[in-house]
Amino acid sequence: MRDLDQLYLKQEEPFQSCLLWLRDSILTIDKDISPEWKYKLPFFYHKGKRHCYLWLHKKYKLPYIGFVDGNLLDDEELLVKKRAKMKTLLIAPELDLPIEKINTLLKNILYLRNK
Repeated sequence: MRDLDQLYLKQEEPFQSCLLWLRDSILTIDKDISPEWKYKLPFFYHKGKRHCYLWLHKKYKLPYIGFVDGNLLDDEELLVKKRAKMKTLLIAPELDLPIEKINTLLKNILYLRNK
């Protein structure tokens, strides 16, 4: 089994289901998005460029989506990471997932990058 698959399967619930759902959602945004195992993280690339990644926030103990070019997004719920380009969206797996927000942010990054 690949390291990428193992990452999802070794998570406890509700994190496992949340991360698997996020993975599937990201992959349905565009046919050119592919999953990769980079930097010991599940990354998603779009046409060879890093798009986003999934991870668990150590401080908040929540899964999140990290947007590589998050600096292009203007959304008050996004957290700014130490790196100037990255922003993250925390996901509370015990609540209803913000499906529309996630899809909108993922699509907006693609649009803004390709302008």
